Amino acid sequence: MTRIFGIPNCSTVKNARQWLAEHGIDAAFTDFKKTPPTAEDIARWLNDIPADTLLNRKGTTWRKLDAAAQAQADSTEGLTALLCAQPSLIKRPVLEHGGRVYVGFKAEQYAAVFGSAA
Repeated sequence: MTRIFGIPNCSTVKNARQWLAEHGIDAAFTDFKKTPPTAEDIARWLNDIPADTLLNRKGTTWRKLDAAAQAQADSTEGLTALLCAQPSLIKRPVLEHGGRVYVGFKAEQYAAVFGSAA
């Protein structure tokens, strides 16, 4: 099953979902605002991608954190707790397909993942 996680009003998530729809790919969508990721979700993602790929250190949510909260990201346990509590810190979208995890959206990447023309 293909799953996509993100925030519906995020332009990158919108673009990814539109690309999937245009290519006839059925993907279950999980809205981080309504259903935050679980520790199991985060652990599964971190098994496939580096923490620096998953954590958005450029966004306003990160910049608003105090130094102690930011320091949590230095350990796997702390990062997991931080991302569960504040899913806006996760780079979007997160795509699960074929047992792999992908972060962000580029049409070329999705075309390669799904074997479709971009």
